[in-house]
Amino acid sequence: MQLGILMSGQGAQYAGMGQDLYDQEPAYRAVIDRASDLAGMDYQKLVFNDATRLNQTRYAQPAIFAMSMGIANALKPVLSPIKGALGLSLGEYSALTLAQAMDFDQAFKLLLDRGAYMQTASEEIKTEMIAVLTEHQDQVLATVEEVQAQGMHVYPANFNTPKQLVLAGDASGIAAVREIFSEAGFKVIPLAVSGAFHTPFMASAGRLLKQRLADERFKQSLFPVYSNTTGKPFVDIQTTLGEQITRPTHFTQALTAMLADDVDTLIEFGPNKSLTKFARQIADKSIQRLAVTDYASLQAVRETLAKNQEEAAWN
Repeated sequence: MQLGILMSGQGAQYAGMGQDLYDQEPAYRAVIDRASDLAGMDYQKLVFNDATRLNQTRYAQPAIFAMSMGIANALKPVLSPIKGALGLSLGEYSALTLAQAMDFDQAFKLLLDRGAYMQTASEEIKTEMIAVLTEHQDQVLATVEEVQAQGMHVYPANFNTPKQLVLAGDASGIAAVREIFSEAGFKVIPLAVSGAFHTPFMASAGRLLKQRLADERFKQSLFPVYSNTTGKPFVDIQTTLGEQITRPTHFTQALTAMLADDVDTLIEFGPNKSLTKFARQIADKSIQRLAVTDYASLQAVRETLAKNQEEAAWN
């Protein structure tokens, strides 16, 4: 079993997430309590169980990170061999922490600031995001270029799967492309998000984050961590993280690259199974897909990994 770890991104959060893990898993609880110490507030009580706060980027990002890393800590005794890791947007901080390129405290503090920068940028101008479901992504991008040439502000934000592309823009730009896509017969889904992440709308947040990252130091990763921005393993972590929030994510490209490194089992850590669902459209059916989102799934995956280690020891 060659493991590829997927780390959830923003949008996966919901009120009450991780409560059963916190109540029943000491190794998980230790991580969340550390997050509380760093933030100066009871994260489990005042963030994880508060829908209002979780809908704010400044709280959602560090909360999802803490949950993902709590799951990783609970599975640590059986979590090997890891061939690679991949997170969606903020999930890259989780993946890099898992690979020990940065430590928990460093990543959590970075995400407290990153979330605050991105929330402020989101409040500067009203934007909308839509998911366009079609195999004809070249046609979608051509349409975006057409409306941009007319002076409208619409950008590709997330290349999630070969059949799902997320666009972001101001109200007039999104209205224009939605009309075109409807006429073309493409399914369009409005997204309830707090900002046009991974587009030029995040320029002010990007400048602040680059300044924040300037004095950070990172270690060599224990295994490859695949970047959404480049679709390849991280090399210059500081530069890539600085560019990440204004450039589109390429989850399909990054996952394809990780799978090419002999990964045969994917495990997602986080509040839901979003990336596992994306992987179903990208990975071959022979690739095993697991997810840990609560205590029951933690126990199931722990048993699977422990059994695999026992079998490997006998061979």
